[in-house]
Amino acid sequence: MRRLLGWLIIALLGGGVFWLLTLPRGLAPADLAALPAGDAARGEAVFWIGGCASCHAAAKAKGEERLKLGGGQVLKTDFGDFVVPNISNDPADGIGAWTTADLANAMLRGVSPDGRHYYPAFPYASYIRMQPADVADLRAFLATLPAVAGRAPDHDLRFPFGFRRGLGLWKLAFLSDAPAVDLGEQGPAVSRGQYLVEGPGHCGECHTPRNFGGALDTSLWLAGAPAAEGEGRIPNITGGAGGIGDWSAADIVYFFETGFLPDFDSVGGSMVAVQENLAMIAGEDRQAIAAYLKAVPPHDTPRP
Repeated sequence: MRRLLGWLIIALLGGGVFWLLTLPRGLAPADLAALPAGDAARGEAVFWIGGCASCHAAAKAKGEERLKLGGGQVLKTDFGDFVVPNISNDPADGIGAWTTADLANAMLRGVSPDGRHYYPAFPYASYIRMQPADVADLRAFLATLPAVAGRAPDHDLRFPFGFRRGLGLWKLAFLSDAPAVDLGEQGPAVSRGQYLVEGPGHCGECHTPRNFGGALDTSLWLAGAPAAEGEGRIPNITGGAGGIGDWSAADIVYFFETGFLPDFDSVGGSMVAVQENLAMIAGEDRQAIAAYLKAVPPHDTPRP
């Protein structure tokens, strides 16, 4: 009886520790209070570099349809099917009722307005590096976009990945706002490019392999990775073997602008939407991204 009681006490204590360690933790109240009023014009630039339309608009949407963020796309992964949510201005089915603080907690901490963990299929593990002012600007821009009725279905995940609370341990182990790579003093263009690529652009989410826990392996930053959906690989975009070492910075900028590769082939696959987003940002930001990609440590493409 005593042994049973002892095991029960240990189980209760363990459960309590687990509950405390996995609590969803948003930004500190002081940080939320310091969020500035957003500027919609600046927020449009954040919208395009952040790739919001690529996931939250309808698949292959063009023109003004890219601004209708009703969600519904299904991301089929090894963990199950993630369904992209409605982030339109609809107050019931989208995020029309969200405050700037709600969006900041979602993007910078992966915590929903009702206090649940978001799955890192929503790339807050990169967005955590964003400046809060950029999140405020994005919120202001999103408020100008159309409301789209219709709530997306729930995710359909394999056991035990449907247990959100466990994401608290994942965050403790892997969520960090530290730079993905240390480049030292490289000048303002590379610094700006690093911010755009590692933060709002979240390029590493596709171009970097993952470790045993599904987090990005920054020791192979941007070295290419298996496609998260289906077969194939996402290419190496460093200067290492199999990468883009023979591309000049001007080649990279031209690709972002037009979708044409240096060998005159054109962009394809999931990169089409990314290139269309990058064509919308300021020219100096495209140049900054190119400068950063030329500065990152080269890695040879990992073997499958």
